[in-house]
Amino acid sequence: MNVTLGLAVIAGALMLALVLETLAHRRNLRQLRIRVHVNGTRGKSSVTRLIAAGLREHGLITCAKTTGTLPRMILPDARELPIFRVAAPNIIEQRRIVAAAAAQRAEALVIECMALQPALQALCELKLIRATHGVITNARPDHLDVMGPTEQHVAEALAGTVPVAGHVYTAEQQHLGILRQAAVDRNSTLIAIGPEAIASVSPEELARFSYTEHADNVALALRVCMDLGVRRDVALRGMWNCAPDPGALTTYHVDFFGRRLVFMNAFAANDPVSTEQLWKLAVTANPQAETRIAVFNCRSDRPERSVSLGAAFARWAAADYVVLMGSGTHTFARAANRSGVDFSRFVFVEGLPVAEIFERILSLIQKEAMIVGMGNIGGDGLPLVRYFANRASLTTTH
Repeated sequence: MNVTLGLAVIAGALMLALVLETLAHRRNLRQLRIRVHVNGTRGKSSVTRLIAAGLREHGLITCAKTTGTLPRMILPDARELPIFRVAAPNIIEQRRIVAAAAAQRAEALVIECMALQPALQALCELKLIRATHGVITNARPDHLDVMGPTEQHVAEALAGTVPVAGHVYTAEQQHLGILRQAAVDRNSTLIAIGPEAIASVSPEELARFSYTEHADNVALALRVCMDLGVRRDVALRGMWNCAPDPGALTTYHVDFFGRRLVFMNAFAANDPVSTEQLWKLAVTANPQAETRIAVFNCRSDRPERSVSLGAAFARWAAADYVVLMGSGTHTFARAANRSGVDFSRFVFVEGLPVAEIFERILSLIQKEAMIVGMGNIGGDGLPLVRYFANRASLTTTH
């Protein structure tokens, strides 16, 4: 009897703690007048930073949180703090971020969705964030093992973060119907950023970023900021001054003992559509390159990504060499070879230290080369970027 009573008391205490925690979380949410929940396949971290920068420039006390290359909490004064995790990422982390933003007396929180499982994406929105403004950057064929099997299923999964009775913004074109239906179901207003709005972001405006930013990301962030009362010029000024995500597209020019290297960090793009776009951009921007080198950072726990990228790579403008780093590199090589890429082009550097990978890449170059890092920013992806960045000349452009 005593044991039963004791268990009942413990269960009651746990239930009370859960109720109190939920009430505290909802109180924190109410303190944040503006809550922007950013989701999508590509560009989530960049758009999160852009919106937060525009709101800060307007004078709103704004916190932000990115989940991308390096998870970061961005404070109202733009200082960045690393997100400490004692174990694997868990969506309950978002409660901590909401509480931290409320403690900062923030008026606005711009937060990147950290869930992949479709049910968890919906849970993040409906229970943890309850956004006033949702953003879905795009829907492309990535994480098909979790959100697939098709690109349409990815769009349906992302639609789980459409807010209830709020506003949702997107630059997605192909699967707009899915997002529109989700907005209708949740009584939200859908604002689609079309080609005309994207084209309104001029090349001169894009050139003022310290890194390569995409017009659709800027147009999307601008529309959110403007709808929140921020003038376009004010929002842009803040965006130009904001720090890029470590995975942002950057280009480094390295003059290494007579060899001229152009290294493009495109590691954060890991779906075939986005990655091909960046490869084409690099090829077009570097017609003088005598040698084209594609560097793919593979992950053995993402074999479907290696297969899709390898098969797609065979249809791109040809590379002279394909350097394969990370883990599970033979999965990529087999897929690419079956699709027509000559096996002799592959250079396997799996398991080598970053310094040795750099030396192997150098050994492939006679005079001028274009090198593009793709696949995954994790593992040795970011250290390799830093290796090139630390050797870039003072005239490095972004």
